Amino acid sequence: MAELKTDEPRTAAPEKKKGGFLGFLGELPGLILTALALALVIKTFLFQAFFIPSGSMQPTLVPGDRVLVNKIPYYLHDPERGDVVVFEDPHPGREPDRGVVGGFLNWLTQGLGFTPPDHEDFIKRVIGLPGDVVRGRNGEVLVNGKPIDEPYLTQKTDDFSPFEVSPGKLFVMGDNRRASNDSRFGLGFVPIDRVVGKAFVIIWPPSNVDGLG
Repeated sequence: MAELKTDEPRTAAPEKKKGGFLGFLGELPGLILTALALALVIKTFLFQAFFIPSGSMQPTLVPGDRVLVNKIPYYLHDPERGDVVVFEDPHPGREPDRGVVGGFLNWLTQGLGFTPPDHEDFIKRVIGLPGDVVRGRNGEVLVNGKPIDEPYLTQKTDDFSPFEVSPGKLFVMGDNRRASNDSRFGLGFVPIDRVVGKAFVIIWPPSNVDGLG
């Protein structure tokens, strides 16, 4: 019997979509690049984790703690007295000349955490703001002649001569007042533009997880 003809076009059989494990492998490079780009954006502009290597912030932070730093608040305002801040070395050495490509690759690998930063980062508490006069007397810290409330301390602060904080800079101190290299000593004032962000929570180890009010 002859086949009846029709004016309706024949529809092609739908192609089978690639799926399963082989399809996932094909998408994997794109997923990895997207994840790396997202991680880089978050670390560069929003949040970053830092390791506490020393006891200069005890008892608030102990060696081995890891804190999460929020960079968003300081896009809106400068650091405030009492903030626990992470900042870059106020006195960095000269960086090597890597060229354009080398500089970009160095920035990328540091941003993703694959290589250590060129300069050391510090974590301290903000005590004096630009224009403040800070001094230690009778076991207390005075700012503009008035003692400040420091409930986070477990020891008194040794006396030190007055410091007038320069414009655009901060006077910082560790909570471990007798074992902290801070603005009283070699560290000096910290330029506000060297501040990375505000530490707001301890995320590791689990036994120490807590907010930093």
